[in-house]
Amino acid sequence: MRLQRHGSKKRPFYFIVVADARAPRDGKFIQKVGTYNPLTVPATIQLDRQKALEWLHKGAQPTDTVRRILSFKGVLYLKHLLRGVSLGLFDQATAMEKFQVWHEEHEAQVRKRSDDNRKAQRARRNPPVVRRVETRSEAPAAESPAAEGTTEA
Repeated sequence: MRLQRHGSKKRPFYFIVVADARAPRDGKFIQKVGTYNPLTVPATIQLDRQKALEWLHKGAQPTDTVRRILSFKGVLYLKHLLRGVSLGLFDQATAMEKFQVWHEEHEAQVRKRSDDNRKAQRARRNPPVVRRVETRSEAPAAESPAAEGTTEA
């Protein structure tokens, strides 16, 4: 499993594919599993979790970057849980429950990071306006004609 580069110069966009190790990087592949766009914050990853898990069970070896992507999306954790099911440590329902809890926590973290990034971008685009507040001093008020009129009376 590896990345197949698309996109123009300095604007990368990747397909996550299953390919023979002998095939060229952007050449022939067996199956497209997902996409990866590193230019967004956080990076946009579309992944068919079932296909990726199926290929991992068949023995596909992911590259380092694809391994990090699979880990980020929870595919490697799901594979780990299913290994526990096959060893009889717990049942399928417990494994799926553990995965759902992890997935919900992970999605909340990703949402928070995305919101923080949007707020930071807005702050950079629209810096806060600082206005100087002038205070009136006592001396000019005493020199005004209205102030003189009140002191004479």
